[in-house]
Amino acid sequence: MADTSVLQLSEKAAEPARLRIYIGAAPGVGKTYHMLNDAHLLREQGVDVVIGLIEPHGRKETEAQIRDMEIVPLRTIPYRTVELKEMDVEAILARHPHTVLVDELAHTNVPGSKNKKRYEDVLDLLDAGINVLTAVNIQHLETLNDAVARSANTSIRETVPDSFLKRADEVVNVDVTVDELRSRLRQGKIYAAEKVEQSLANFFRKGNLNMLRELALRTTAEQVGSQAAQYRRNQGLEQAPIPEKVMVCISTRPGTEKLVRVGARIAGRLATNWYAVNVASPEQGKGHDDPEAHQRLEDNQRMARDLGAQVVTLTDKNIADALIRFAQQESISHVVFGQSVRSRWDILLRGSVLNRFLAEVRDVTVQVVPMQKPLRKG
Repeated sequence: MADTSVLQLSEKAAEPARLRIYIGAAPGVGKTYHMLNDAHLLREQGVDVVIGLIEPHGRKETEAQIRDMEIVPLRTIPYRTVELKEMDVEAILARHPHTVLVDELAHTNVPGSKNKKRYEDVLDLLDAGINVLTAVNIQHLETLNDAVARSANTSIRETVPDSFLKRADEVVNVDVTVDELRSRLRQGKIYAAEKVEQSLANFFRKGNLNMLRELALRTTAEQVGSQAAQYRRNQGLEQAPIPEKVMVCISTRPGTEKLVRVGARIAGRLATNWYAVNVASPEQGKGHDDPEAHQRLEDNQRMARDLGAQVVTLTDKNIADALIRFAQQESISHVVFGQSVRSRWDILLRGSVLNRFLAEVRDVTVQVVPMQKPLRKG
C-alpha cells in the first residue's frame, strides 16, 4: 500500500506548493534518512524530485539513501580567504522540479547569499510553486530557545521562527527512544569517536533528551490539532469556539525577549493570535529616552512581529491603567508579565502593575516570568 502522505504531495500539483517539515528531538534520530526514503517513494510514483541540499554528516546509512537521486550542484561563494558552498536557489528555480529536498533548515547562509537564513530560501522555493521537504531539530524553534538553553546548558544560535512551522502543510515527528539514540551515539553513528563521551555527558544526557523528545512530540501534536480544528471549521463540521487571546507585556527591560518567546509559545499552543503590548508615557519620544533602552524595545518588537504578534504601543501615564483597559477591551484570556526582584518596601512605595492587574481583571490566566535584576550603573 502506498504511503498516503507521499500520495498527497504527488496529487497536489495544481494547488499551491506544499511544505513538509521533519522534526526530531536531536541529531541522529533519522530525519534526513526518513526524508530521503519518502523522496524515493515519490520518485517511484513518477514525481520529479531533486536534492537541493543534504547533509549526511558522514553517516553511512544516510549516504546510502541518496542512491541515484538527482542533486542540484551547490553554489560556491567566496568568503574572506576561503570558498564556501551553499544551496543554489537560483539553479533550483531554473530546474523547477515538482519537489526539492532541503536539509538543515535553521542554517545561516554565507554572507553574500541572497537570503540570510535557509528557511528564507525555502520560502522563495515555495513562492515559485516548488514543493519542499525539509528537516530541523526541535531546539532550533525560536520560542523553545530559552528552555533548551537552560536544560542543555548550551547556546542555540541558529533558530527558525515558529511562524514558519505554521506555514507547513505537514509536520512529521521522527522519533526514537532515548536509549536507542544514546546507543547510536556510542556506536559512532552520530558524531566522531572523540566527541562521544562529552556529548553523552552534556547535550545527550537522558534528562535533556527526554525533555527534547517531549517538546518534539507536543509540537507535532499541536500542529496536527490546529490543522484538524481549522479543517473542521472550514467544512462547517463544528461551530468555531470563541478564540483565546494572548497579551505579552513588553518593555525596555533586559530579558524581555524571554516574555516574547513564552507568549509566542502559548499562542502557538492555543492556535491563536497574540499581542505584544508596550506602554509609553506621554513624555517619551521627545528626545530624552535612553538610546540603549529604546534599541532593546525596538529589538523586542521586531522579534515579536517575526513570531507572529500584533505589536501595540499604548500611551498613558499609568502603565497598569493602560494594560487593564486594553485587556478588557480586547477580551484577553492569557497574559504574560515579567517580574523583576523587588523589595517589599519598593512595591509598597511604587505600587505593582501585576498586583493591580490581578485585582481588577477577572477570568484571565496570568503567567509571570522571572526577570533578571537590572545592574546598577556606576
